[in-house]
Amino acid sequence: MNTLKEILEKLLKGEITLHEAEKQVKLLAIEEVGTIARIDSNRECRKGIPEIILAEGKSAADIVAILLHVYLEKGRVIVSRCNSEQISAVKAAVPSDAVLQVYDKARMIVVKKKDFAVKPTGGKVGILTAGTSDVPVAEEARVIAEEMGCTVFAAYDVGVAGIHRLMQPIKDFVAKDVDVIIVVAGREGALPSVVAGMVDVPVIAVPTSNSYGFGEKGVSTLMAMLQSCSLGLAVVNIDSGVAAGAVATIIANRVAKFRSSM
Repeated sequence: MNTLKEILEKLLKGEITLHEAEKQVKLLAIEEVGTIARIDSNRECRKGIPEIILAEGKSAADIVAILLHVYLEKGRVIVSRCNSEQISAVKAAVPSDAVLQVYDKARMIVVKKKDFAVKPTGGKVGILTAGTSDVPVAEEARVIAEEMGCTVFAAYDVGVAGIHRLMQPIKDFVAKDVDVIIVVAGREGALPSVVAGMVDVPVIAVPTSNSYGFGEKGVSTLMAMLQSCSLGLAVVNIDSGVAAGAVATIIANRVAKFRSSM
């Protein structure tokens, strides 16, 4: 199937009619992988966000089939929430000339053709975690931001239990002029509110399920973040590192686009 760029080039050269170009663009919107999945192959062109395969709930064989299809069509495929069986199956199935990156903490896989290069956008994203147990969710966000062309600056284990640890990372983020900050926290979820009260860039709060007792599994964390009185703070769902990374990158890349045009 032709890419959007190829369709437009053919239209410009008069090789296809406007009607034919319109039809081909519509066909780009959805690709089917047998009866397993419907791939939103046009998402990256439309939104700047690549198709990301969620591994949870899928068999290793299904993951491999979908991954190989997207890899051949797009040159890159990202898989999130992988278990060890799925990772082993992918390692055994990817072509020998493919570039395979396994991010153990994030439980993510990125497979690329050797000639696939992520173009730097100039977008800058800061990532903070309250505790070490929040790092896997933060690493999800990091992988997405980097695969979408952003430069990522991260500081982990800087929560309010030792608030002095937060000061230097905030100073560094301000000095680097980051466009947006992702803050990942569990338990009482206080860190995003503190950060949002200190900086003049958007803050995206990510509650994690690292809490127990009353309001366990991130419920109290999510509620606390939603109730924050610090303005400039938005909240994604529990453990949603991918969602936070995507939102942050859309913001950062748009800022970078207009910064480069000034």
